[in-house]
Formats: sequence, C-alpha cells, structure tokens
Amino acid sequence: MKKILVIGAGRSSSSLIRYLTQLLESNNWHLRIADRDLDLAKEKINGAANAEAISFNALKREERIHHLEWADIVVSMLPAAFHLDIAKDCVLLKKNLITPSYITPEMKALDKECKANGVFILNELGLDPGIDHMSAMKIIDGIKAKGGEIERFESFTGGLIAPQSDTNPWNYKFTWNPRNVVLAGQGSAATFLQNGKYKFVPYNKLFSRTKEIEIDSYGFFEGYANRDSLSYIEVYGLTGIPTIYRGTLRRKGYSEAWNTFVQLGCTDDSYVLPDTENMTYREYINSFLPYHTELTVEKKLQDSLGLSNEVMNKLMWLGVFEHKKIGIKGLSPAKVLQNKLEEKWSLEPSDKDLIVMYHKFSYYLNEESFDIVSSLAVEGEDQTYTGMSNTVGLPLGIAVKLVLKGELSLTGVHLPVIPEIYEPILKELGELGIVFKEKESKC
Repeated sequence: MKKILVIGAGRSSSSLIRYLTQLLESNNWHLRIADRDLDLAKEKINGAANAEAISFNALKREERIHHLEWADIVVSMLPAAFHLDIAKDCVLLKKNLITPSYITPEMKALDKECKANGVFILNELGLDPGIDHMSAMKIIDGIKAKGGEIERFESFTGGLIAPQSDTNPWNYKFTWNPRNVVLAGQGSAATFLQNGKYKFVPYNKLFSRTKEIEIDSYGFFEGYANRDSLSYIEVYGLTGIPTIYRGTLRRKGYSEAWNTFVQLGCTDDSYVLPDTENMTYREYINSFLPYHTELTVEKKLQDSLGLSNEVMNKLMWLGVFEHKKIGIKGLSPAKVLQNKLEEKWSLEPSDKDLIVMYHKFSYYLNEESFDIVSSLAVEGEDQTYTGMSNTVGLPLGIAVKLVLKGELSLTGVHLPVIPEIYEPILKELGELGIVFKEKESKC
C-alpha cells in the first residue's frame, strides 16, 4: 500500500484532498491529512475510505518525524518558510516531497543529496508559481523546437471575483491571504527588461504604472509589475531576451484607488499606531493628512492626492471615513487597513472566485514576426472548491499520482519546467477543465 501524507488542511488544500481521496481505493493507497486543527482535517476528508485525519505540530521535529517516516510521498502545504526543515527530513528518510511554494537557495542546495538518496523534491507546483511555469514552458519549448527566437515574454496572473459575484465598486474580494494583498509589492522595486533596458518601478509608483490586458469572455484588466521578473530569464532558458515582464492582474480602476492607500502610508507595517482601540477609521485616515481647521477629511484627502470622484466613491464604499472605532489595540497602519478590508471584501457564501492568467510571446522566425497569446480563466465551484484551490491543488495531486504510479521517476530538486513534468500535468489539467486558449498571429 502506497502512503501519502499531506501536511496542512487549509483552503488551498481542499481540491488536492478531494482529488487524492478519489484515487485511494482503486489504487490501494492510504492518505493522512495532518493539521493542528483535527476537526478541519476530518472535514476535508469527508468520510473517504483509506483516509484519516491526524493532528501534530509539524514545526516540531520530534512530532513530525515518524509521520514522515510512514509516508512514501509528502505534500507540504505549510507556509513557505517551513518547507526546508520538512525537506531535510525527507531527504534523510528517502521520502519524495512536493510543495507549491517558491524554491529557495537552501532548497536548491539539497539537490546533490537528493540524487544520492534517490529522492525527488518538486517545488513551485501550484498556480503562480506552478501553472504559469508549465503553460509558459510548453509554448517556449515549442517556439524553440521550430527554430524561433523569442523577443518578448509577458505573463500576468490574478485571483479575483467571478463576474456574477462582482458586487462592489472595487471589483475585488479576498480570495487568498488578506495580509499578502495589503502588503503586495513591498520590499524592493519591481524589476524587468524592456527592449533590452533594465526598468525599475519603486513601490510608491507601482500602482500608477499599469498595463491593459484583455482576456476572452472576461473583458479588460490592468496589470502591475511583480517585484522580480529577471530571475525567470534563467528559469525559462531565455538568456538574451530583450523584454520580459511579469505582473499581477486586477480589474480596471482598482490600482488607481489602491494607490491612495500607498501614497498615504496606510500599507506600512513597520510601526504600531497609538491608541487604535479608541481611534475611529475616520481619525485613522485623517492622521496621515495635513492639519486644517475647516476642510473635511474627505476634502483634504481628495485635494492633497488629486483623487477623482470615482476613487472617492470607492473609498466611501469601504467605510474608511466612518466614525466607527477600530477597537483593536496595537495595530500597524497596514493591519488597520486589513481589518477594514476584511469587513468589506470577504466572500459571501454564494460568491465564486475567478482565476485569470495571461501570457504573450513575440518571436522571430524565417524573417517574420509572430505573436502568441495564451490565456486562462477558471471560476470556482463554491466556497470550498474555489478556483484558487483547484488551480493550486490539482497540479499537486496529479504530480503525486504520477510519482506513485512510477510515471514520474526523477530525482533531485526540480521546478515544473521540463517536459517530463509539465506535459502530463497540463494534459490532465485540460481534462479537468483548466484549459488555456491560444491564439497565434503574424505581426
């Protein structure tokens, strides 16, 4: 009996767990779902045969080690910072490991030891990173195979709200970690290449420098630059490419309004505001504005930042001018903002999310220029099996199946950028309804 251990039963694990439980009996596999919340793990299993819920602290080696020893393959759905310790144990115990998180230099350094111990570690196998890698590499390898020279690669991904659930003026609700949304883009300037020149967009300019993107059947979006596009030159084998740009998608108008909070300083998480338990949201906004004895908070804000009426309407809808107490002590500006947004941007029980992805390639072949546009749109099923959960969890589940069936027998530390990995996973994702639309045109 082959044994699977999934560590973490959070929202992104739902579709992974459902996929695996459907394979257990017919393949004589056993599945353990581990989470500190045992009831949550039991809920996700939903009574499936050959599956059990367990609870332990995965951050403590003495608690996790015998569970790792039990498994043939491990899927870690923990926060990225905790994967390395799991990986080191898996290498020692000769257990395969899959994660959806970005690879780190420390994880890469395990490659030699993995190969010596016959261990396969696969990272960045979710949505972004994950499906973005695989769908891009399929096209890149295809262009190279026919002798084309790639001159431009642009890639954007967004976790949004489906049109039928799009009921607020921001055209946005939280479909993943709210804190990550509030802090998005901070840390370093966005860096990319454009026509052979390095371009940098500092955080304070990020949401005022957007690109318009159209996706079939879903209309127009705007994309802002991710922090690091340059590392993908090596990952995708695009040395010498003149233009590479990766970004995040939002509905049109979002970035202009969000930039208000950036310019005010509301997304700063580096210090604690005094007396937030007694401060109102109106006082919170006013604390970032110049003192004036006559002008209202709304007028000061609009005048100081030159805001349009459309942006002001979005801010008023959020309730940031309300005389309502924040009511929580010791919050940073970013956490105050997050607290307000969670009141207004939380999904309703009937809401469905929307995942969108867009790639554009320009290449040169036989003295002619061509463009390829590849786009993906996936709507969630419900609050459990969201578009985010499906696009993160299903690639992981497929990879587990391929490894256990002996159809993927690599060793070492990998990303899903080689045909042995991406071809079978993309094929099955297509059968499950996660399908890219591709259009090629001559320039």
